[in-house]
Amino acid sequence: AREHGRKSISMRFCYKYQYFKICHTKGHNFLSYVFAKYAAKWGLMPTVEFNDIAEEAIQRDASLIAKHKHVLVKGWCVRFYDLFIKHKAEIIDLFSFDAPILKKTRDFMGEKADDELRLGVHIRRGDYKTWHNGKYYFEDADYQNYILQFQSLFPNKKITAYICSNDPMLDKESYKKHLKGIRVVISQGGQEDDLCLLSECEYLIGAPSTFTLVAAMYHDLPLYWIEKKDEALSLNSFDKFNHLFQNIR
Repeated sequence: AREHGRKSISMRFCYKYQYFKICHTKGHNFLSYVFAKYAAKWGLMPTVEFNDIAEEAIQRDASLIAKHKHVLVKGWCVRFYDLFIKHKAEIIDLFSFDAPILKKTRDFMGEKADDELRLGVHIRRGDYKTWHNGKYYFEDADYQNYILQFQSLFPNKKITAYICSNDPMLDKESYKKHLKGIRVVISQGGQEDDLCLLSECEYLIGAPSTFTLVAAMYHDLPLYWIEKKDEALSLNSFDKFNHLFQNIR
């Protein structure tokens, strides 16, 4: 939309996930959501669905948007990688956290010590138990192994590991027990607090997920996606947002 001088709203942020600047910008309200949803449902507004990841299909669907004054865009394959990077600064600004959330997070983390290094760890469970046959579902011991490997990369630093998870049965005590010499902090907030907390760390580790990817986006943090439970970790294992984002498939 920005590339072609069109105005746009994100329907999900008209009524849900009310944690970001975009939710308070012009047009982002529940009335806009209802209007767009039912206008499309009743055939008063055309819908363009991005359901094919092939580049030619994406460009074909994009051309349909330009033919209409108002159009509803949907689908998992809206993937304009280059344009996202081009407009990333504006996107980061639009999705900046509301001040109370950011303050709450920074108060929770406290002042950083000179010799402290903050590692954010996202333990994704839930749907990952079955998604892709559990390919990225890892046990506590696997995450703990990577945290200890991370510690070994910085022998002169005091590591604080901030643990965020969607697993209500997470064995929190096992992390404090097995991560010797590491200060372990378990997140106590909701998903918005977890995302903000991860974004305020210095390094990130987690299973492949857009949750950690978005967290890394805010301050261009080094991120390591665990794809196998027994890989050796090095500083070269970490990557930045632009590369990871442009290679999502």
